[in-house]
Amino acid sequence: MRCNVSSATLHSRLSSLVLPGGVEGGALTLLAARGLRGICDGFVAVLLPVYLLRLGFGQLTVGLISTTTLFGSALATVLIGFVGNRVALRLLLLFAAALMTGTGLAFASLSSLWPLLVVAFIGTLNPGSGDVSLFLPLEHARLAESASGDARTSLFARYSLIGALSAAVGALAAALPDRIATGLAVSSLSATRAMFVVYALTGFAIWLLYLRLPARVPQARVVRAPLGPSRGIVIRLALLFSVDAFAGGLLVNSLLALWLVQRFGLSPGAVGQFFFWAGMLSAGSQLVAAPLSRKIGLLNTMVFTHMPSSVCLIAAAFSPSLPLTLALLLARSALSQMDVPTRSAYVMSVVTPMERPAAASFTAVPRSLAAALAPVLSGTLLGLGWLGAPLVACGVLKIAYDLSLLAAFRHIEPEGGSP
Repeated sequence: MRCNVSSATLHSRLSSLVLPGGVEGGALTLLAARGLRGICDGFVAVLLPVYLLRLGFGQLTVGLISTTTLFGSALATVLIGFVGNRVALRLLLLFAAALMTGTGLAFASLSSLWPLLVVAFIGTLNPGSGDVSLFLPLEHARLAESASGDARTSLFARYSLIGALSAAVGALAAALPDRIATGLAVSSLSATRAMFVVYALTGFAIWLLYLRLPARVPQARVVRAPLGPSRGIVIRLALLFSVDAFAGGLLVNSLLALWLVQRFGLSPGAVGQFFFWAGMLSAGSQLVAAPLSRKIGLLNTMVFTHMPSSVCLIAAAFSPSLPLTLALLLARSALSQMDVPTRSAYVMSVVTPMERPAAASFTAVPRSLAAALAPVLSGTLLGLGWLGAPLVACGVLKIAYDLSLLAAFRHIEPEGGSP
């Protein structure tokens, strides 16, 4: 009995330290799961192109696998939109964690293109820095039920911060296969396969974490329903978000890693170190997002931090040296992710509580579909030797998205604050 009480007390104290005031304690489990997934996303984004090249595939295959993965994520979020108001979120989260385990085991054991494409389509692999997987609408809906107003914005900021920090740490793990291959005298391919086994084991650990979630959120008592009064706003947001996602899909982390390897000849370990520092800067920006949004509004925070990052990306495409290129890309990382928690909080704030799961899914689906179209295009451009084209196109499209978002929604006031 003493052990149980002590464990409960420790969990309560940890919740009070990590979570903002007024947030249901079960959110801590979701934040822990996000951290574990972020570590895996960090090393997979760097190792995926390396793994495919070691299997004998080319640049186009890297883009094709990324595209297939994102299309599968889009289909999964569509299905969540249909069943999210009829099936308990906890059960759906458990299914997603089990699918993550299967994805890792399959990628660790397969070598042919078509089986890999099938697993990429139905699995949870994430080739980018952001979370576009099946987990995203599920965890967003559960987090939104755990808080309201400014507390919700702070909670989403913590969620994004943990994702960014853990992905940064995970990127450093991209150096492990080469070190293992050297130390244990095994092939680099076998060592890289082992990292996908780690991915699978992490999925099982997340499954165990989700078992701790209560079947429902007692204090929220929110009935989930399809889109209704907020349909028009959500549709407009989804269309604009799809432009941003397509632009981001042109330069998901796996393709940026491939670009750095191709243009400057960096090793996986060196690329991992770059993504570590980029992730740390992104994580630091997450800390600024919530207080900045309270001063200038959610929408202004999204737009006025996003546009300078796109300018840095365009400049990096024309940079003549590695140090200047890395400096511009790091500056971009320090600014580009401040819109992530504010965007999530903004969507949850302009819809009714009953519509939140449907809104999370509805805005995620076009993002996933649009992002899925882009990587194969970037892979083709890189294969043709047009190395700067994906960076320029990404930056220009994101600037156009920011200006359109500001023009369309500057007069819409979300719940609990200014736009």
